[in-house]
Amino acid sequence: QRENPGIVVAGRRTGEDLAAHYASGDVFVFPSITETYGNVTIEAMASGLAVVAYDYASAREHIRHHVNGLLAPFDHGDAFMNLSAALARDGTRIRELGARAREPAARLDWSCIVAEFERAMLEVSATAVDADALA
Repeated sequence: QRENPGIVVAGRRTGEDLAAHYASGDVFVFPSITETYGNVTIEAMASGLAVVAYDYASAREHIRHHVNGLLAPFDHGDAFMNLSAALARDGTRIRELGARAREPAARLDWSCIVAEFERAMLEVSATAVDADALA
């Protein structure tokens, strides 16, 4: 923080304060190697933030490296720090990644999730019918 006075390191936030930080941010740096579902990653992407995360769990599922965020190899701290530092110095790249970050998050609304679940159930049903026909 001393070396980069223009960068705000907000620390842990919750509730409305967290929402306000997402809304006013540019980059979300998520160094967790223990997360699973990754609510915070999706929230950051939905807020249009450029995300840097490790290439695993939720981040692997939703982030396309250099397309809508940046992924460092799992548990490679140096690579993670290098990606984060390079992104912090590139305002154009931050805006590009942030603009595309919303796309995967938009597909996670309930209507899309229900439609995907319905499609999966119809496929299972069709497979079961085909198996019965062969029996």
